[in-house]
Amino acid sequence: MSRKLSIGVNVSTSAGPGADPVAYARAAEALGFDFVSASDHPAGNRPSFEVWTMLTWIAAATSRIAVATRVLGVPYRAPAMVAKMAETLDRLSAGRLILGLGGGYSDEEFRAFGLGVPTPGQKITGLDEAIQIIRGLWAEPRFTFAGTRYHTEDADLEPKPAHRIPIWLGAFGPRALGVTGRLADGWIPSHGFAPPEQIPAMRARIDAAARAAGRDPGDVTGAYNVEVQVGGSPQAGVVAGPPDAVVEQLRGFVELGFTAFNVMPTGRESLEQLHRFGTDVLPALREQ
Repeated sequence: MSRKLSIGVNVSTSAGPGADPVAYARAAEALGFDFVSASDHPAGNRPSFEVWTMLTWIAAATSRIAVATRVLGVPYRAPAMVAKMAETLDRLSAGRLILGLGGGYSDEEFRAFGLGVPTPGQKITGLDEAIQIIRGLWAEPRFTFAGTRYHTEDADLEPKPAHRIPIWLGAFGPRALGVTGRLADGWIPSHGFAPPEQIPAMRARIDAAARAAGRDPGDVTGAYNVEVQVGGSPQAGVVAGPPDAVVEQLRGFVELGFTAFNVMPTGRESLEQLHRFGTDVLPALREQ
């Protein structure tokens, strides 16, 4: 491989009995994972933590591991505020933020929180505009942007980021893949929504958009979000089996062009699965 393989792990946002996301993240850091990630679903009848607050708490309690939103629903928060939030968290964590963004998945959550429900087209337009606003505020003084979904007027954001904060997109449709190629630093599709046989065509669309924008397609990191069960029986949509079989399956995804993984340990004993992956799979995968 020409690049170091980056491996992250999902941290559940569950706030149920016994939940301890900080302990889980510390264990991941000790095992050698590169980042932890968490999803953004604030509504629902199951107790859960708000993702940004939880990841901030994790960043404050760890020293090396990066934190990633997987992915932040753009319609929930004004893009200019996300730019400020992200700069602050990245600075306070010594440059450990990966800002994952998405157009917004659950219409029911939008209705529940009184946010209105964007059409699919409006979601992608909003994602495109949000990235332009965030990058603009990070780079330019008195930034003005007039879009159809979002705008800013003579907006200042200080301090500017000390480095380029990576923006990864959870994108699947043709327009969203085009936005990824034009504007994003990474692409983090989920195995369940983008199975391996669909990856080459999707990645080709990203690469074409990148080249059309004058970018090197290699600058867009491919990060596969996959469910994993070390020692489990083969099952649809899950990378499962003994450690060597899991390693072999993930190596196959590397051949598709992925240079990062976000693994989601499945099963009732997720902490045990975290340790099994970190001990029995991670070192062997990194040797390649």
